[in-house]
Amino acid sequence: MIDWLTIRRGDAPLIVSVPHAGTDIPADVEAALVSPWIGRQDADWYVDRLYDFAGDLGATMVATPISRSVVDVNRDPSGASLYPGQATTELCPTTNFDGEPLWRQAPDDAEIARRVNAYFRPYHAALENEIARLQALHPAIVLYEAHSIRSVVPRLFEGELPQFNIGTNSGRSCAPSLTAAVVAACSTHPGESRGPESGAPTPGPRLSRGHVVLNGRFKGGWTTRHYGRPEDGVHAIQMELAMRGYLDEPDTFTPETWPVRYDESRAAPMRETLARVLRACIAFAKEQA
Repeated sequence: MIDWLTIRRGDAPLIVSVPHAGTDIPADVEAALVSPWIGRQDADWYVDRLYDFAGDLGATMVATPISRSVVDVNRDPSGASLYPGQATTELCPTTNFDGEPLWRQAPDDAEIARRVNAYFRPYHAALENEIARLQALHPAIVLYEAHSIRSVVPRLFEGELPQFNIGTNSGRSCAPSLTAAVVAACSTHPGESRGPESGAPTPGPRLSRGHVVLNGRFKGGWTTRHYGRPEDGVHAIQMELAMRGYLDEPDTFTPETWPVRYDESRAAPMRETLARVLRACIAFAKEQA
């Protein structure tokens, strides 16, 4: 057992992978950063807490506390871009989401290989072990990649990101019926609707059209693409949440304003929606029997 890796086992046909909520940076690596804050700025803040109910549903959770700035376990280990021609971050990121440099001196090939061996490979060995364990119990399983990101990141996408961004590698990583079930579970989330004239948010019982997006800017990272083999009974799907759905994003992101504290009452409606999503994943997998 690796002491830094979180593995909470359940027997339901669902694995929740949380690759980017971690903020731990080894001291020798942190010393090379431009600043400790910029090295943690792009974490998927509180996603592990947002989904901490998953075990109550019988799901397995695999999560790393290691910051994505050290090594991104959701990138192709070969270094190939997931989104050719579009701005993105690398296996060992050299910039943050805004394009600002992370390092006083970027890691060289030897340092990248060390980080891959130390953190990337153990994370995926854990996923592979849990996939094999659950496949021995169920004819089909779902690997659910849990992510979030700031709602506005001009370098990565235009305007405000839709609330729920579902990625299935353009339909290749899971069955269409799983996609439909997840979309349906998101569509009743109590949230904002848009005023028809001003475009300003107004209270509404349902999300407006466009707030649930399939294979838009985020089609699924390396984990979704690598493990999604519906023909073999492994259905992988990624959920990228815009953070405004569960926390109050500030107008400007500085060490004084970011991150904000986790607020259980603020996050409660999102947790209810995500519980529906995970229950839909489990129900789909059980129906495959």
